[in-house]
Amino acid sequence: MKKSFGPRTLIYPTPVWVIGTYDKAEKPNVMTIAWGGICCSKPPCVAISIRKATYTYGNIIERKAFTVNVPSEAYAKEADYFGMVSGKDTDKFSATGLTPLKGDMVDAPYVKEFPLILECKVINIIEIGLHTQFIGEIIDVKADESVLNEKGLPDIEKVKPILFTPEMRAYYKVGDYLGEAFSIGKRTAI
Repeated sequence: MKKSFGPRTLIYPTPVWVIGTYDKAEKPNVMTIAWGGICCSKPPCVAISIRKATYTYGNIIERKAFTVNVPSEAYAKEADYFGMVSGKDTDKFSATGLTPLKGDMVDAPYVKEFPLILECKVINIIEIGLHTQFIGEIIDVKADESVLNEKGLPDIEKVKPILFTPEMRAYYKVGDYLGEAFSIGKRTAI
């Protein structure tokens, strides 16, 4: 028997993404989110949801661009910090010692030390309720060469992304390899 929890944000996992933006004065800012994911294949797009009360919300509205920075496990403390303080009052890069770099393709900064970056331009904005969803077309993906596999693609075991459990408010790391997608299911008799 399954226990009912009613309507809640109880799903596993959610990503730990750091969203990079510039404010009106060109100051780079970052904010940690967990409400995000791929939402379209063609054009390649991500959806991120942010509350209007955040500094990042205003920056995205102003610039129509953002970066998605995927921190590795080594930067869990910094990623957590980025979600606890406002860029309106704090220079998060100075506070953590991390390095903002100007995006090559969009008007938004990214975090040099993080292994995987998506540069995105806003193509749609959806008011949902407490959060506003920004659909960002992925204009470029950047990955440190150190996290690439033998096929030249980012390897999840090298990127070491952080996972978040919303209701438990805890961070986790990626687990063991289970098998090749669109392949292991072929061995199941249905």
